[in-house]
Amino acid sequence: MADLRIFSYLPNPRVWKATIAARFCGVDVEVRGASGKELRDWLWDYDARPLAEEERASLSALARTGRVGLTGAQLFKTDAFMAAQPFGNVPAAFGPDGKVGIFESNSIMRTVARLGAAKHPLYGRDAYEASRIDSFLDVSLVFARDSQIYLLALSGGTVDAAIHKRAADAFTIYASGIEQALSPQRDALVGETITLADICFAAELALFMNEHARAEQLRERGLEKILHPGVQQDYPLMFAHFAGLVAHEHFRPELKPYVEKLLSKAAA
Repeated sequence: MADLRIFSYLPNPRVWKATIAARFCGVDVEVRGASGKELRDWLWDYDARPLAEEERASLSALARTGRVGLTGAQLFKTDAFMAAQPFGNVPAAFGPDGKVGIFESNSIMRTVARLGAAKHPLYGRDAYEASRIDSFLDVSLVFARDSQIYLLALSGGTVDAAIHKRAADAFTIYASGIEQALSPQRDALVGETITLADICFAAELALFMNEHARAEQLRERGLEKILHPGVQQDYPLMFAHFAGLVAHEHFRPELKPYVEKLLSKAAA
């Protein structure tokens, strides 16, 4: 039985925060899920699985209206799922008994770090390092909020100048802080080795790169990509750190193919 089970739409860089941390810490993490569209036909539960057509009719009492990316969809969420996951969202993580639920990707990642703390200090070596890591994670949440609104608007064809500006401002604030934190030529955001701060940063930037797949929509609205061709010159330390993390053995399995695919769209 896995130390932690995660149910989510896939691919999802925010889930990979936990799987990357698990490789550092030797924690057994199981991931279940499918594309967002396919999750409409899944049972949302600790024992999440695809539903057969005949099951959907018999489970109609479990149907609940989706939100945030699955707005308006009828999703089949068990009472046990809602007890463990009171906000009803994914990614949703569970302890081995399926009763303890952990939600929000940074908290799920922290769980992995705590479970594997004896093997690798991903959450810092003392209270001060842990608190500085928390500072980066909190700032990342602010960026993640605006980036999610932007990316959902791009995928839904509803992006406008106001949403674009808010995301651009959020990116500038976030990237400027990361650049400063890496000056001069630091190898990690906190301390001397990779921590949860670096893992969260890599996952959030990788997710933001989905902008490359929607460049045509931006052009149609007279908007420029936030990740424009010269952006790496604006934040050279940040992008160099990101490249190094993507190439790292514990980040590479998920992030490398994901990032390369998005960069190929940017080049096209």
